[in-house]
Amino acid sequence: MNSKYKVLKFKSNIFDNVEDLVSIEEPLEISLKFKENDKWIKKNLSITMRTPGNDEDLVRGFLFNEQIIENINNIDSIESYGDKVGQYNIQNKILATLNNSKNINISKIKRDFLTNSSCGVCGKSSLDALEIIKKEKTDSSEPKITKDIIVHSPNILKTNQSEFSKTGGIHASGLFNSKGELVCLREDVGRHNALDKLIGNAMINDQIKPKNQFITCSGRLNFELVQKVLMTNIGIMIGVGAPTSLAIDLANKFDMTLIGFVKKDSFNVYTNNNKVIVD
Repeated sequence: MNSKYKVLKFKSNIFDNVEDLVSIEEPLEISLKFKENDKWIKKNLSITMRTPGNDEDLVRGFLFNEQIIENINNIDSIESYGDKVGQYNIQNKILATLNNSKNINISKIKRDFLTNSSCGVCGKSSLDALEIIKKEKTDSSEPKITKDIIVHSPNILKTNQSEFSKTGGIHASGLFNSKGELVCLREDVGRHNALDKLIGNAMINDQIKPKNQFITCSGRLNFELVQKVLMTNIGIMIGVGAPTSLAIDLANKFDMTLIGFVKKDSFNVYTNNNKVIVD
């Protein structure tokens, strides 16, 4: 989703007044409705800055990746509500109704969430938000992917983005099979939101096959992005930019293969190179 803005452009030593396409960023207020002691409870959970569109996928992925729910089927319904507001006339509130409070992590719901499009972990209320609720490691040897698949995946991601070519200001996450074929892609101004949208969509469509898949993301790789992918049990993650130290430590702990700085003829494997075919 994008909009036209008037800009003063400087190119080839000439200034020119032009119209430019810019990615839209709007707040999304996420609320939950669930039963506690046989009474319906509604709680505001999070406000995130996102690109409007695929909001249901964003909520599904967010709830699962944060382990507020254990199963995507714990969500009974997701619906936008409230007045259409702003210059783009869209609803910026969404309610997820959960059908099984026994499997809901109430303590995490009561935790104060506040995320934004540029940073996930740093927007949360305390370091307790870094808690990983995951016991098993990813498969240490499968799938295996070639160097050609690695270096081509960011280009496939970029080619299939609907918004990047128009605005240049939007991130993407893509789910690929081990042959390098794109399974699903989602975009957003926020890297975390793009990944939540991707995972939410792939899960509701039963597309997650960890032993035959990897995920490629635009931009750098931080702790929270790695954490979100680990929740799917997918064991290979590729990023165009650099990983942080915490991202590397977390990937190493769970046998994930973490690959960064991917260019047309180079990349760095930071953890578990067993899954990269070097011949």
